[in-house]
Amino acid sequence: MPDVTETKTEAVVDATAAPSDAEGHKAQGKPRSLWGDAWFDLRHRPMFWISSILLLLLLVIAAFPGLFTSADPRDGDLTNHFLTKPELTHFFQPDWFGYDGQGRSIYARVIYGTRASIMVGVGVTVVVTLVGGLLGMLAGYFGGWLDSVISRITDIFFGIPFLLGAMVVLNAFTERKVYVVILALAFLGWTSICRVTRSSVITAKQADYVTAARALGAGTSRILFRHVMPNAIAPTIVVATIALGGYISAEATLSYLGLGLADPTISWGIDISEASKSIRDNPHALLFPAGMLSLTVFAFIMLGDAVRDALDPKLR
Repeated sequence: MPDVTETKTEAVVDATAAPSDAEGHKAQGKPRSLWGDAWFDLRHRPMFWISSILLLLLLVIAAFPGLFTSADPRDGDLTNHFLTKPELTHFFQPDWFGYDGQGRSIYARVIYGTRASIMVGVGVTVVVTLVGGLLGMLAGYFGGWLDSVISRITDIFFGIPFLLGAMVVLNAFTERKVYVVILALAFLGWTSICRVTRSSVITAKQADYVTAARALGAGTSRILFRHVMPNAIAPTIVVATIALGGYISAEATLSYLGLGLADPTISWGIDISEASKSIRDNPHALLFPAGMLSLTVFAFIMLGDAVRDALDPKLR
């Protein structure tokens, strides 16, 4: 016959453990926030990891190009004939990608050209996100005459072709360094961010939590930066991430046309422009910088697509 005392003790232990288990399941089933849900989704997307690894490698190359080549990208030696075929088995050596028309290492120039392109892309994205995001937030939240003025200014800038306008602006400068190109592209590129942010803020300010915060006496700045902006910034981040690759392409296009970066700055667009003059005899001089440019733009666009899919519940 079983011991009654032991049976009661086990029952008490089981009853005590039951709420703990229930609490554990409740904690595990706790709903995630938008950003937590997005990160959970991103971690299971191969496209996100592939693009992130590529971009991390590009950032390391841009920050520390000396780790990848010991050759001087500006050192020209005419004994290195540009018709010499690339030595594809000489990994990380100056002759790996061959030489250009001035006897400079194409591999070294591809490595060092990463810095200018990344700086322009990131710099333009930061500026347009800050300017366009702030204007869009003010227009969407306050509305009225302020919204009308900002919207009309945005429409005017939208009417200017992006590359054509950048060519006109850059043509006014005799010395076109990286910061000049960043400001010229940002001067015309903030409009998309502004419109996207304005639409998101208009939707967010109508939410119940914003109405409750306003009823409790929260100030305008607190409502904007603590309640509206965190819930309206997701589309802005997606657009900015995808646009970053476009800004890198725009810089290369302007440099190719002779209106972007100029010597002594090392740029993929400059090298593509010079290599196009002898593309029939020396196609590899154009292939490698163009391939690096395409890979960089592809990585940013792929990352933007992954972030968009993760932040938009309708696409899951």
